[in-house]
Amino acid sequence: MTPFKLQIITPEKTVFDGEVEQVIVRTTVGDVGILKGHEPYCAAIGVGQMRVMTNGEFRRAATSGGIIKVSRELTTILVQTCEWADEIDVERANNAKAAAEERIKAAQSDKDLLLADAKLKRALNRIDTASFIK
Repeated sequence: MTPFKLQIITPEKTVFDGEVEQVIVRTTVGDVGILKGHEPYCAAIGVGQMRVMTNGEFRRAATSGGIIKVSRELTTILVQTCEWADEIDVERANNAKAAAEERIKAAQSDKDLLLADAKLKRALNRIDTASFIK
């Protein structure tokens, strides 16, 4: 496959800036695969997994909240969070899951419930992503 330029950026740092052969990202309407020459495209990213192929191998990351923008010169992924599977602290993710489940039980308003549910989804995504480590 022909490589293309990809940047993955969070508010804290640039997670990736280099050449890739393919990227598959979870948008709010489903998974989208990007290859060199993809038509210009923009979509919202929800909580999910992203797969980035370099040298014929996929690397997986847990992402949440952002956008993907594809142009002829560059694909940019701006996300609130991005953690590579091999960098996820599973114990911390499990603790976050337990805390979110407790917050759901104790929720006293719709807002509390929505926030706790969002935290639970992010924790479960991180745990699931980490399970793909070879």
